[in-house]
Amino acid sequence: MNRILLFLLLVTFTSYSQDSGKSCDVLIKINNLIQREHFNPKPVDDSLSVYVFEALMNELDTDKNIFLKTEYDYLSKYKFKFDDYIASNDCSFFEDFAKTYKTALERSKLAVEKLQKEKLDYNTNDTIRFTKKNFPFYVKAEDVEKVFAKRLRFDILEDIAKTSKNYDSLKQNFASLEKKSREKIFETALCRITNRLDSKDGIEKNIRSSFYSIFCSYFDPHTSYFSYDTKSSFLSELSTDNLSLGMYVSLNENEELIVQEIVPGGPAARTEIIEKGDQVIKVSPKKGEELLVSCSSLETIGSIIFSDTHKEITLSLRKKNGTLYDVTLQKKIMKADDHAAYSYIVSKNGTRIGYINIPSFYTDFDKNTVQGISDDVAKEILKLKKDNVEGLILDLQDDGGGSMEEAIKLSGMFIDAGPISVLVNNKKEQKIIKDFNRGLVYSGPIIVLVNGNSASASEFFASVMQDYNRAIILGATTLGKASMQQILPIENGNEQDFVKLTIEKFYRITGKSHQLTGVVPDIAIPTLYDGIISREKSSKTALKNDVITTKTKFIPYSRSDFEGLIPKSKKRISNSAYFNEINTINAKINSIYNSPKDPILLNFESIFKDVHSIDAVFDTVKKLVETPADFEITNTSYEKEILKFDEFQKSISEYRIKDLKTNTYVLEGINIISDYYASKKD
Repeated sequence: MNRILLFLLLVTFTSYSQDSGKSCDVLIKINNLIQREHFNPKPVDDSLSVYVFEALMNELDTDKNIFLKTEYDYLSKYKFKFDDYIASNDCSFFEDFAKTYKTALERSKLAVEKLQKEKLDYNTNDTIRFTKKNFPFYVKAEDVEKVFAKRLRFDILEDIAKTSKNYDSLKQNFASLEKKSREKIFETALCRITNRLDSKDGIEKNIRSSFYSIFCSYFDPHTSYFSYDTKSSFLSELSTDNLSLGMYVSLNENEELIVQEIVPGGPAARTEIIEKGDQVIKVSPKKGEELLVSCSSLETIGSIIFSDTHKEITLSLRKKNGTLYDVTLQKKIMKADDHAAYSYIVSKNGTRIGYINIPSFYTDFDKNTVQGISDDVAKEILKLKKDNVEGLILDLQDDGGGSMEEAIKLSGMFIDAGPISVLVNNKKEQKIIKDFNRGLVYSGPIIVLVNGNSASASEFFASVMQDYNRAIILGATTLGKASMQQILPIENGNEQDFVKLTIEKFYRITGKSHQLTGVVPDIAIPTLYDGIISREKSSKTALKNDVITTKTKFIPYSRSDFEGLIPKSKKRISNSAYFNEINTINAKINSIYNSPKDPILLNFESIFKDVHSIDAVFDTVKKLVETPADFEITNTSYEKEILKFDEFQKSISEYRIKDLKTNTYVLEGINIISDYYASKKD
């Protein structure tokens, strides 16, 4: 099942600790573990110090409006010195950062409280600047109120603008809307500052935890520090025993709570209004009680969404185009297998193809859940073979990976026998991963669908299928992660401090790696939002791409069939109005999100125009993704019998069919396999 989890990594702040020695003891043990076990450990030197300093300051003050420039300059004395302090077992700098940060937060709180009592002027010639690049700490003591006044005015005007697309109506009711938005924005701003100042854990402890995590990320983006609390604060997926809203949520890069997945047949799906990507703004567990996500503890929000205590809750959400809406959901018992692999028969012009959705590379870790993905896919293939399908489409789009063991087993199901990958550790020792089980579960033509969110184990599987010429890979270039992690305590017996550590890198049987570059599909197909997906290559500390010399010998299948199929598909895609429309939309989206943004006048008209400048684009996107594709979908004979007696599974199936019907990538997969059989007749 797809384990999309809400990671509650809160920026909490603790009281000052004088235990510099203990802080350094943890840090030294973290470093010792990394130096000993990491795939590619780096020296602790000035480069690390600069990276950690800049990342820490950015995390504490992302908008550059909390620290004064003088405070930044004062703390900059540590910029090149962390490595020296750590070597000297001296971590007193944590206290210095904590005291300075506390002073900055208290000053910010006073400024916001003062502005809260004043009337804000929305008719000035002030402008607000935006940038995607890091900008310097610039605030002077005398400018603190001015900086906050601009930020708060913008937030209020933006909040009003997002409530409607009707400018005249908003302008007419501006006074009442301003009062409501002003109250909310100030409440949120003060709440955020107060939470940081008054957290039960205190400021210095949080800074230490942030420092540890940033220190780890210097070695690669997937190595990270876990305290006992943060390690335990993953919320597990919906289970058989729990009442559920039927949706998964996660934090995006802006720390906004986003609907990540909707479970077919569940309460969220039945509303027919909640969509993937919608932002959760407020949670109301009972009448008269509203909790703002931007301010409330995520533990609190998580417990309301996922616990059995609150059986009915009201959510306030915002769509990508800014539309706000409320929806009341009654939690229902959900089955554990509601998000496992599933299959359908997709057909066009008499060609019947088996479609299998692989949501993640889940496995039976605790021997209590559904079994692993490889076994489940094998079962789906048996159902499809009974119905005499003529090919398979394996859908790995948005599959973020999971168990490498399952990826190895799944790969072996489609090749007779032989090596499938090479693992390399920090000693440069090569371990060849082989499929020892002779025979194939399925021997017919296969299409594998991937996109920029197909990661890790998904990429592993796709690369094996590509290297053996066992399938045509169709879609967009994958994420680019070819490394393996393991969670380890910083020392034996320590149950408080852990590191998720990159211990190995895997290579293709050719000796090449898709680390950083991703698996490049045989047939590239335009994919919405592809240009703004955050791939591995966007990380400063990502492991490099390289090639190894390996003695691995393997015999790929013939590629002769591909030579005629690939050009036909590419021509069909280039002539497709649907995919040309995606290219047009992507160009607009890339321009909006990747281009420098001009300064905006701080008045309602300018901000309204900016907020709604993307409305037309998202309206076009919505219309496009809801366009049905020209193919038929039916259940397997096996599923048809089950659905006669299971209303819950029937509702899930109806939801999945509705979603699948708009998947034009599946249609192209059908077309390719149809071309294959047509070529055989010729």
